[in-house]
Amino acid sequence: MKNGVLIIILSLLATFAHANITATVESPQSCTLCGMNRTNFAYSRMLAVFADGTATGFCSLHCLAVEMQQKDCKRISSIKVADYSTYKLTDAKTAVWVIGGSMNGVMTSEAKWAFVGMEEAQKFVATYGGRISTFVQALEAATNEVKAQAAEELAIERELSRELR
Repeated sequence: MKNGVLIIILSLLATFAHANITATVESPQSCTLCGMNRTNFAYSRMLAVFADGTATGFCSLHCLAVEMQQKDCKRISSIKVADYSTYKLTDAKTAVWVIGGSMNGVMTSEAKWAFVGMEEAQKFVATYGGRISTFVQALEAATNEVKAQAAEELAIERELSRELR
């Protein structure tokens, strides 16, 4: 019981800490894929810059992974991600990632958070759990989740199709 109350208190403190940080979010204001407000999710947002110089924004690694699975996805030249603690964009490949933990993720069942440095990531893990990882590992986890969701949706569509016959 005490652990449950402690987790709730820590979650509320983290939420309020995020509420006190104001972020200026680059365009677009809404996630290109799902339409969620990127200012509301400034701590998990991503920006993909394509080889042709255009850029597009996402609310989370999950939505970026969905986009990357599309057949017509343009070649990406760089990916920026918000530092979970400061909301400032940093290079996704050099960020320290945390996968999992007790903090709910954005658009995912297994949270994936980015940090500019190892110290902040370790503090997060000490408080909320999870495991330190790289961008490649976080992207692979997100991609696997996207593929599993797509397979599940396909199975549901097939079942509905059979029922309609």
